[in-house]
Amino acid sequence: MSKLPNVRGRITYISSHAKQENLYAVYETTDCHYWTELAKCNQQEFEKSNTEGKCIEAREFIIALPESFPNLYEPDKLLQLFTDRFKEKYGVECVSALHHNKRKTNYHIHLIFSERELLPEPIEKTATRNMFYNEQGKHVRTKKEIFDENGNVRKGCKIVKKGEVYERNLFTAKDKLFKQENFVDEVKHFYTDLINLLVKDDKEKLHVFDNSRLYLATKKIGKNNPKAEQIQTNNEMRMRWNCEVDRAIVSGVSETEIQQIKKKYITDRIRESVDIFGSQPERLGSIIMTAVTALALLISKVLDKARKLSAKFFEKEVVQMVTEPSEERTLEKMPQTDKKPKQEHNLLKELIANPSAQKQELQSQTQVTEQKTPQIPPKPVVSTEAAAYPKLLKIYKELNRQNGIIFDAERERNELELERDSLKGFAKLTKKGELQSRIDRKNEEIDLLKVGLSGIIKRYGYQNVQEFYQIYRKSYNAYIACKEQVTKWEKTYGDDNQKKSKESVLERLRNPPKKTADYQQQGILKGKDRGAR
Repeated sequence: MSKLPNVRGRITYISSHAKQENLYAVYETTDCHYWTELAKCNQQEFEKSNTEGKCIEAREFIIALPESFPNLYEPDKLLQLFTDRFKEKYGVECVSALHHNKRKTNYHIHLIFSERELLPEPIEKTATRNMFYNEQGKHVRTKKEIFDENGNVRKGCKIVKKGEVYERNLFTAKDKLFKQENFVDEVKHFYTDLINLLVKDDKEKLHVFDNSRLYLATKKIGKNNPKAEQIQTNNEMRMRWNCEVDRAIVSGVSETEIQQIKKKYITDRIRESVDIFGSQPERLGSIIMTAVTALALLISKVLDKARKLSAKFFEKEVVQMVTEPSEERTLEKMPQTDKKPKQEHNLLKELIANPSAQKQELQSQTQVTEQKTPQIPPKPVVSTEAAAYPKLLKIYKELNRQNGIIFDAERERNELELERDSLKGFAKLTKKGELQSRIDRKNEEIDLLKVGLSGIIKRYGYQNVQEFYQIYRKSYNAYIACKEQVTKWEKTYGDDNQKKSKESVLERLRNPPKKTADYQQQGILKGKDRGAR
């Protein structure tokens, strides 16, 4: 957002075909006379305030648009949409212009807006007596203060006679909202959401950088910027921090720990530097490098701990495989208990000898089976997040492979540094230079590998590793939950289980339980007793 000390001149510049090579459309929510009166009002209020600096007459946003928009939307309608939406949200008048740069690589809107609103009715102040104003426009008490030696009104002074209007206000006071720190972020989110609604390709969707997160934003270098070299250097340092953050997340460092390092070594150090030395952008590079070193040490500790735990777990698994008996041997030692008792066999013979009792038993068993047969619910559906897990797992493994390569390269670099530092005597003079050159080459290799780690994520369409890991964790949790549901369903209602269930029903019909046989035996015996009687 820019402050405009000459709003009329800026409007002329952005809306003139003579000054702009690729001007597509101009749109105003009010007439040009409004901006003249606004500038006059702001200048008067600025003079009254007696503040130093320049008078701010209006403010301006430059809104970058996707390069597909010229082919999708008419310039006039697109510009009107963006301008009217701003006026509806904030209630101020606007003037805007739609441009392309000279090479037609930057499609953008210039949006100028007022900080004041037009009053429904002007507020006029009438003089109750003659009022005198000096050359600076300040009100003085007596006419002697504006007269020269000859008793004439000095040039630049004026007299407002009784009954005349000495002040006329057309506008409200400036809205304090436009001076708040979060206003720019609010507008960024507002227009980002609007652009994302209009884009056809998901790859063109925009994201607003959140300064409260783990990464550092790079600054755009404007044309003919005298500090371009310094900004470029600082941007490189910021990118080094961002690459280190990507690697820390892949290595298993928690986001809370990374945020603590950022606050302690970057945010707090920058604040202290500004308080002590003032604004010195050249100090930013050394501050960020200190933070990168602290984060690299934490990553090294986490990776060393993870590898030690992995080695211990592997040794434990090997020992268990050697010492524990196999499942087959355990099963061989278990006693066989599935033989039928002799008593049950005799009862079955008696059931077969009585066909009517057997028929009655079969009917009762069939009715019980039909009553107990449950209704099969539908099989659980795999969600979109769970279905994406195999693809995300592939990216996850690729990141870990790349991180392992970086870890090995760092270990080799550390060994070279130890060898260099342990040199003594004549070897220190002859081998130190060679070892240092190998260390420098290894550092360059490590930097490239770290950039490659971030490149893997961008190749798959993600902004950074943090964004990917958030999506990966959600997909993993959904996949595990879905897998448990499907496994439970298959175990209860799957084809194999249904087949076993049918076989068990048939088995029960052929071989009734012992309790039922006892009841039938009792009935048969009673029948025999009645016959005997």
